[in-house]
Amino acid sequence: MIKLGVLYALIISGLVLPTHAGAQTTPESVKPVLEEEIQPTAVTAFQVRHFLMKRIAKLPSPTSAQEWTAEEARLREHFLKDIVFHGWPRQWIDSAPVFQPMGTLETDGSYRLRKFRYEIVPGFWSTALLYEPAYLRGKVPAILTVEGHFPPGKAAEWVQKRCINFAKAGILTLNLEWFGYGELFGGQYSHDFGAHLDLVGAHVLGLFYLAMRRGLDYLAGLPEVDPNRLGFTGLSGGGWQTIILGALDPRVKVAVEVAGFQALGSGVFHTGFREVEISAPDLCAGSDYNIFVAMRAPRPTLLIHNSEDRGYRSGLVQPEIYDRVKPFFRLFGKGDELAWHENVDPGTHNYQIDNRQHAYAFFTRYFGMPLIDKEIPSDSEIKSFDELKIGVPSDNLTVLGLARKLAGEIMRPPIPMASEVREQWASGERAKLQSVTRYKPVKVENAWRMDYAKAMGVETLSYRFDFDNELSATGVWMRAIAASDSPITIVLNDSGRKDAGNAVSDRVNRGEQVLALDLIFNGEMRPENPERVGLEPLVDCIGERAIGIEVAQLIGAAHWLAASAGHGRVRLETAGIRSQVIALTAAALQPSLFSEVVTQGGMRSLAYLLDAPVPFRSAMELFCLDFYKYFDLDRLIAMAAPTQVRQIEFREDKK
Repeated sequence: MIKLGVLYALIISGLVLPTHAGAQTTPESVKPVLEEEIQPTAVTAFQVRHFLMKRIAKLPSPTSAQEWTAEEARLREHFLKDIVFHGWPRQWIDSAPVFQPMGTLETDGSYRLRKFRYEIVPGFWSTALLYEPAYLRGKVPAILTVEGHFPPGKAAEWVQKRCINFAKAGILTLNLEWFGYGELFGGQYSHDFGAHLDLVGAHVLGLFYLAMRRGLDYLAGLPEVDPNRLGFTGLSGGGWQTIILGALDPRVKVAVEVAGFQALGSGVFHTGFREVEISAPDLCAGSDYNIFVAMRAPRPTLLIHNSEDRGYRSGLVQPEIYDRVKPFFRLFGKGDELAWHENVDPGTHNYQIDNRQHAYAFFTRYFGMPLIDKEIPSDSEIKSFDELKIGVPSDNLTVLGLARKLAGEIMRPPIPMASEVREQWASGERAKLQSVTRYKPVKVENAWRMDYAKAMGVETLSYRFDFDNELSATGVWMRAIAASDSPITIVLNDSGRKDAGNAVSDRVNRGEQVLALDLIFNGEMRPENPERVGLEPLVDCIGERAIGIEVAQLIGAAHWLAASAGHGRVRLETAGIRSQVIALTAAALQPSLFSEVVTQGGMRSLAYLLDAPVPFRSAMELFCLDFYKYFDLDRLIAMAAPTQVRQIEFREDKK
């Protein structure tokens, strides 16, 4: 907290110079005041988690198999139409799989390896290996295997052993490379660039879903494959893919998920839950991950989780997922079709031999094959990364490249020039902006005075602002004592108020009132360390938008400040691209509230997020679904009229 002695110490040291005319501060003199903690990080984290957990949906309670079958169909349509394929071209969704043969590797004679590259969307290729039994008699079962966040990708030894054993059992097995890993490791293939897809209006899940569904399409179309015996399995991100595709595509008859997800209630405490795909926008709006398992009823499903896993630990998943979903399978008289295995050796995040053998047994049982519960040793058959390398075109699109391509196709109606139609246009745009950002107004329920200082020309108050949605913000209010009925400026800084000394000092020395504000997810109001992913993606996952909450806090604080100080309009001064967009969005939604918005170090256009490119984890709220599809800064500025907007010292992209 701000200590009364801080200002006195600064005055004595000469950093704050007393004057009867007013305050004469410097950035250095106000910095210690701005740096004082008002609210501990742990308190903010508790508030955000409480906010999230109050919005977690409960599983439905169907009373019959018929009722749940109908609800499953409705949910599939909703997830696919409204979420997964939101913003994706219909021709891409409906197109047939394109798999190009790229050679064959012979093995010990019991199976062969066929290399393929396949097209996820036009211009974006990945790679795949088909483990094909040497002797196929009639229609055979097939398994799609996928992997998670593992750099070796399809070359990982445990991946190869699993596929080899399936092939030796007479099962066609297709192993897909996941973009961001294996041959498509890192760089612009990184999953985080999926947030840039959201920004331009193509839901991140669309790319992930099409990448895995192409493999299922290919297997289902092979003449030697029995379409009633299609399986799916994977570890970690592969387990997540298994449950998502396994829930949303009825063709997946048998699924074995390994350590790929958990319920949202425990996920809010687990950073691994916050990958862009796992916490995709609206995925858990009115639902939770247990719903995807329930949507598999009554199709055979084995959930494998590990006792000492760093994430998705068995002791958390079993009661929240398995135990709660078991009754859905019982509705069909198929309680045993939802099975559970806890791995204790090694018990870590793995798909090693114990887990593999349980998978072999489960698949062969439900494929109607002779039971296999022991692995055939295959150490000598493991191939190197280079031996399994397939290659993609030199001009292959990447995740970021795809986002840039889609951005280039955005066509927005022009901003009307005539003043008589501008306000009608702005009103319609505000309604759209409110919808895109999920903006919901909030009020300051309590403005707690946490500390106070008054010394030789400077008056200071530290505040915690509690809003009526149970979230909070913090701020330091300063003014020159000699100033009466003075103008008001709210200062926002991407690094938090601790680095807002220049702006605060300048406005105080002009005789103004200044509130250096840390909104939720900013400055000291970050609920977790900046190095961690943060809770913002989960806010979007449950159907809210982080940027909408921040904008609502800014507007709510501005209303409170204007009323408290007796001024009708508030000036905003920001530093950095995050606070720039928050301020311009607030002004676009409520232009009568703000007199001026001044930004230092901002950007000319949201295209900067793509061109620079700006990493998702450094500005998470800006990657709001559909934001750039419908808006850019020029439109926000036009909507903000009559608010005056000045932008100086633009950042330039790095291309």
